[in-house]
Amino acid sequence: MNEYDSSRMAGLMKKAYGLRLVASPEDADVLLLNTCSVREKAEEKVYSELGRFRKIKKDRPDIIIGVGGCVAQQEGERIQKRAPYVDLVFGTQTYHKLPELVNQIRRERVNITALDMPEIEKFDHLPQPEAKGISAFVTIMEGCDKFCTYCVVPYTRGHEISRPVEDVLAECRCLLAQGVVEITLLGQNVNSYKFTLGNGTVCDFASLLYQVAELDGLKRLRFTTSHPLDMSENMIRAFVEIPELMPFLHLPVQSGSDRILKRMHRGHKRAQYLETIEALRKARPDIALSSDFIVGFPGETEADFEQTLDLVRQIGFDSAYCFKYSPRPHTPATRMKETVSEEVKDERLQRLLALMREQSQQALKAQLNKTVEVLVERRSRTREDMQGRTPDFKIVHFTGKPRLLGQLMPVHITKAYGQSLRGEPILA
Repeated sequence: MNEYDSSRMAGLMKKAYGLRLVASPEDADVLLLNTCSVREKAEEKVYSELGRFRKIKKDRPDIIIGVGGCVAQQEGERIQKRAPYVDLVFGTQTYHKLPELVNQIRRERVNITALDMPEIEKFDHLPQPEAKGISAFVTIMEGCDKFCTYCVVPYTRGHEISRPVEDVLAECRCLLAQGVVEITLLGQNVNSYKFTLGNGTVCDFASLLYQVAELDGLKRLRFTTSHPLDMSENMIRAFVEIPELMPFLHLPVQSGSDRILKRMHRGHKRAQYLETIEALRKARPDIALSSDFIVGFPGETEADFEQTLDLVRQIGFDSAYCFKYSPRPHTPATRMKETVSEEVKDERLQRLLALMREQSQQALKAQLNKTVEVLVERRSRTREDMQGRTPDFKIVHFTGKPRLLGQLMPVHITKAYGQSLRGEPILA
């Protein structure tokens, strides 16, 4: 989502002032730091980067420095108190005001903090999106109403707000007209998307998927991120009925222990998650699954952690994001006293990562000697090859020419590496 927001900020500044992106901070007239506060030490990383910017500001006092995103929303005026050379602090719902805020700073030489959270107003003020390749992101909703006890998102992104259906479709059409062939729909919890139409009917996320899939030029459709509570039967059916919807799902579970899930305020139990996975695999046997896990949550015992390992073994994920618990500002979990030591967190994380590496390698090796359809995305970084992804989101390298970009190519898989595959293209 930050990647999407950053691209829209760049579009705003280009339209308003003709500014273009530069490769080095030293060459910029405006330095914007877009931030995320989900992970540990996010705030300190921001101040560390601002330390680099301070040196640039010292040499070029007219340069404008802005901090946006979730850390900005969370820290607010504290950023400028600690780093007074920062000209602008803007929140997650105010970046559409960047041109006028920058203009005010240039005109009045003032520092500004803009942290309003109007209801998704920003999308009405953004310029047409510019495609940066054959794949693109489109935000369909923001915020979250789940209030998991460890998560800062509801406090930095606000409550769930869904964009109008036609606005989403219009943005998708604009990108497809520029040569995009794959679209990923974004949201903190995309499958809670709901928008009431003029006739009073409600368009839910499954309905939106069907409508996006019908757009001319779309070859592949993906979405992220989902919550298990909102995985409806209609969404599962969509994986069967929509050819463009790729067989890959990122469905965070966080823990395999019902006791910890309750402390996390996840709203579902282990059995419900397993039932959802069973229904998905019954409907779409080739679906690849990814998830999120937090180890060392306050009160997690060895028995709780073993239940997480058991869940992973039982399901067999293709990939996962695994993190040690870290307290985030304003969240209820920071007040929980049954903390887990860093040493135990480290040890558990390594055990989980070892299991996940094993499962990821198995998923890659399962592709050997198969012919899969690959969407050619870019040149490979390491050699004169092309790179693309399978329908289930695995990276494939193969010998090819740049003219293949954007095409769907049958590729015979010959090797499985640590995190990717290699194959031979089957040319017509």
